[in-house]
Amino acid sequence: MTERIRILIADDHAVVRHGLRALIATEPDMELVGEAADGVEAVKLTASLRPDVILLDLAMPRKTGLEAIDDIKRDNPQARILVLTSFAEDDKVFPAIKAGAMGYLLKDTSPRELLQAIRDVHGGDVSLHPTIARKLVGELKRPPSLPPSTEPLTERETQVLALVARGMSNQEIADALVISERTVRTHISNILGKLHLANRTQAALYAHREGLAHLEI
Repeated sequence: MTERIRILIADDHAVVRHGLRALIATEPDMELVGEAADGVEAVKLTASLRPDVILLDLAMPRKTGLEAIDDIKRDNPQARILVLTSFAEDDKVFPAIKAGAMGYLLKDTSPRELLQAIRDVHGGDVSLHPTIARKLVGELKRPPSLPPSTEPLTERETQVLALVARGMSNQEIADALVISERTVRTHISNILGKLHLANRTQAALYAHREGLAHLEI
């Protein structure tokens, strides 16, 4: 008998977990080994269960999906993570893939496509939703060279940039730094101006290239 693909689900919505559990149960070559309702549980269960594939949402309490990816990959660089989320925004997509996700699907993906993506990721292949694939192609075509910054970022701006690179929203950044969301918006505007960047996606990619995404805050 062929060895089954051992899967861990990490999603804070019980209905989503129930649906995924039922879908996986229909496949003789797959086995659900655990469920996590938040990012902290996802990291703990991954470490203890060592699943073959981790189905991971990005918006979760206690620890975001992106933070969970960072922790999981730090402990086990070979972990195979398939993001399954509702978010198609650039500042979620690029950091997740940069952090090591092998697949990125949206929740409008059909059950058949999801099952195939699980098999692909388990086999070492990348699996991307068509919308995400187009975004990546567009970003790769973007000119990489940017004018050098003549004005260095302040310590606070560097902290904000690091959190942008982790895929956090303005409100999440405000909560983490104990400042107002309006102040966060001002910092991001200043960052874009100083670095000659067009948007927060470019800012996130810049932060990853410069090694700022893992900065201790």
